[in-house]
Amino acid sequence: NRKGEVLGTIKDSLSNCLSETNLIETVPGLKSRIKGKVRDIYDAGDYLVLITTDRLSAFDRNLDSIPFKGQVLNETSLWWFNNTQHITPNAIVSSPDRNVVIAKKCSVFPIEFVVRGYVTGSTDTSLWTVYNKGVRNYCGNELSDGLVKNQKLPANILTPTTKAADHDVPISPNEIVERGFMTQADFDEASMKALSLFEFGQ
Repeated sequence: NRKGEVLGTIKDSLSNCLSETNLIETVPGLKSRIKGKVRDIYDAGDYLVLITTDRLSAFDRNLDSIPFKGQVLNETSLWWFNNTQHITPNAIVSSPDRNVVIAKKCSVFPIEFVVRGYVTGSTDTSLWTVYNKGVRNYCGNELSDGLVKNQKLPANILTPTTKAADHDVPISPNEIVERGFMTQADFDEASMKALSLFEFGQ
């Protein structure tokens, strides 16, 4: 049966995970490699080669590798990129392999746009964690008293973080502009698109 075939394939692949890449030695023209938590990113001049590995990352650390995880993650990302182009353009040029994306180089804002629809979570930066500690102004959002864990928010909210190397740090919209991470116009456009993308995904 199909389920048995799939489980058998995964079992046979347990020792064949894509955990590391080193294309610098084998592909001409690649200038450098950045190893992220899950993706290895190669500089190819005007483009980037992003390889989604099978590394499993959670809570800002790598835990293990899982067969086909990179392929599933990459193909899921491509599905979303293809289906949200009406909201915002993206950098994808092609996907020559199930684990690989070729993308245009872009100037990246050092901010992660985290949108939340519920008072939930268990990490240090999750909405429930900070709310349960008594925080009522989180990333510029005023939160009323009396909210309970897993409650749906009246409206989706944006809780941006700075992208530090080893962890994320919450930041307010005012701080983003004051510290020069983004202009007000860039922040307004990016936040509108982040909220629209989140709503589309709901």
